[in-house]
Amino acid sequence: MSGVRRRYWVEIAVSVVATVLFVLTLITREWIEVLFGVDPDGGSGALEWALVAGFGVVAIASIIAAVMERRSVVPAMS
Repeated sequence: MSGVRRRYWVEIAVSVVATVLFVLTLITREWIEVLFGVDPDGGSGALEWALVAGFGVVAIASIIAAVMERRSVVPAMS
């Protein structure tokens, strides 16, 4: 896709990473404890659900931003 700015690709990369982390956190919420070796919320799961919500919002916002960026550069076909 010629004419698309680097910003588009950054937004796509951010949306992919956020989506993967969103799904990972939904599937196994213990990855934070395993990776960092701490249990910041004391086993309540509140941090994990906050991360699910945060990753979901970031993924959706990045996808919307990428679509808007692409539409501003690539003309729509009629």
